[in-house]
Amino acid sequence: MISSQEFQQLKYDTLKHFWGYDSFRDSQEEIIDSVITEKDTLVLLPTGAGKSLCYQLPALLKEGVCLVISPLLALMKDQVNQLKHRGIEAEYLSSELEDVDAELIFNRCKEGLIKLLYISPERLSNAQFLQNVEDIQLSFIAVDEAHCISEWGQDFRPSYQNIKEFRKNNTGIPCLALTATATPKVLEEIKIKLELKNVNVFQKSFKRKNIKIFTDEVSDKFQRVLDILKYNSNSGIVYVRTRKEAELLTAFLQKNNLKNIDFFHAGLKTKEKNAKQSLWNNSSQHVLISTNAFGMGIDKDNVRFVIHFSPSSSLENYYQEIGRAGRDGKESFAFLLWNKQELVNFDQILKNQTPSKSEFQKIITYLYSIFQIAEYELPEKVFQLNMAGIQNFTKLSTAKIKNVLNFLHNQEIIYFNDNKSLSSLELLMQADEIDQLPQKDAYFIELLLRTVSGITSHKVMFSEQQVSNKIGVGIPLIKERLKELHQKNYLEYVDGALSSVKFLKPRDERAVQGAYWNLFEHIQKNKIQKWEEMKFYVENKEYCKMRLILSYFGEKNSKNCDQCSVCEQNKQSIFGKNISLQIVDLLAKKPSTIEELSVQLSYHPKENILENLIFLLDSGKVKMLNFRTYTLA
Repeated sequence: MISSQEFQQLKYDTLKHFWGYDSFRDSQEEIIDSVITEKDTLVLLPTGAGKSLCYQLPALLKEGVCLVISPLLALMKDQVNQLKHRGIEAEYLSSELEDVDAELIFNRCKEGLIKLLYISPERLSNAQFLQNVEDIQLSFIAVDEAHCISEWGQDFRPSYQNIKEFRKNNTGIPCLALTATATPKVLEEIKIKLELKNVNVFQKSFKRKNIKIFTDEVSDKFQRVLDILKYNSNSGIVYVRTRKEAELLTAFLQKNNLKNIDFFHAGLKTKEKNAKQSLWNNSSQHVLISTNAFGMGIDKDNVRFVIHFSPSSSLENYYQEIGRAGRDGKESFAFLLWNKQELVNFDQILKNQTPSKSEFQKIITYLYSIFQIAEYELPEKVFQLNMAGIQNFTKLSTAKIKNVLNFLHNQEIIYFNDNKSLSSLELLMQADEIDQLPQKDAYFIELLLRTVSGITSHKVMFSEQQVSNKIGVGIPLIKERLKELHQKNYLEYVDGALSSVKFLKPRDERAVQGAYWNLFEHIQKNKIQKWEEMKFYVENKEYCKMRLILSYFGEKNSKNCDQCSVCEQNKQSIFGKNISLQIVDLLAKKPSTIEELSVQLSYHPKENILENLIFLLDSGKVKMLNFRTYTLA
């Protein structure tokens, strides 16, 4: 029997060996002790406070497998990759895995070779999973992004209700629920819906004293980002709304001689994503222009700034994203750029991407009809999805169609793959049957067998480019032949460059018209409410920005931060602000525009800078080089 003192030492040894740290952050150690002593535990820690360690470390110290329930496949993959990189045995189960791969993972869990198993909440209603888990010793359940259980949370997932039933059938297994963004109402709902007993609650203030928040109403955002980054020699993130914006802004900045700038979005190939993320992770100067596809599970403490090129869709998302700055506790900045026209545009975008009930049903009915799926039928194969075809038939916008497809994907009704990836190939016949095919088909399949190994026994991921290089035939012709053979049912081919869909639940028209629509409508209304709250935050010029955030998350009696754009403005309106000496110091180094001065002067309002410049011009200390640029006289 290990003594309490020896156990404490083991805890610190584990922390040092796998994570390289000598001490725990904030309340991490108390949370870990609560989990180890088998207490139900609820944790509300802001982004960057190290929530994942709170279940990953006790998973190593306890007997059995820690079952981690997470809502996003990308997040699961990211965490598992990080754990494996540290030498920790972890795996994830998802709908995209073949049965043989899932069986291998189950067997390793049963043998005690895996310490953390990541699953989606939908998996808890999967018969194969429930049967296998009976033979697996579970140490505890960790519910990540626990706010998803709440109908008032930003990412409501009804499948989180499965956790309560699973716990009833697996009594005695403690539960750890974690979230970074939950209002008091949501926290209460988590406790009730997970049936947490005698729960230990750990809640840290959302206040980040080291982050200075600036919101800036600006028309030329490209120029504003350029002005901010001109004087930057640190690592940061610029969040944009679309993939196109990420690429265009990066090209603009590079054209203006800025180095260490790159873009990142979900449309990149996995190899490219990994290379860009690795370069950014290991640099102290690199800046990534990215959609919100970047940032989940990142563990980089020296991010000095986060710029929002446009407002986030909710205060939860915004706070989570700015929380990626200054994790080392040092001074950091959060810039949010906006203008009134953009807010109006996003109102319109939300309206345009929300289908009516009849449009919602039309999209889903077409999806089943085009692939000839009968009521209560569940096909096993993956189908190639032609977005243009859905659009032509329904006469609806791509935004509405993708909104519905993403909803079906999040509810695990379908597996919708809209990202470019490797293609997949599997032979649907025995090798000795190939000779009986028409000579043209037999010859091409023989070529494939020599070029892509393993296709006779299971689905193989492959690149058409590599096949093209080996057999000396162009990619378009290879794809055409593969599609022909697919239609003849000789093989199954999924083109990774196109969207694809796999049905995960049998067709159920009654559910489409009732439960699915009701849930979809609720989520859309919630989305619009979250955006209205974000708009208020952006446009408000009276209240401290940090105080508005804290109030939103239930910290009602907080004080002003004294350093955000609103607090700075209020200081100046009360006391006035003479920054003439600072302006003179900057102009002594180089001539500058008002925009360049405002960035270097910790974002003092342009009006204040202009007042001081007029005073310096009148006194003859400063002169104008041209209509925009100032220099010392």
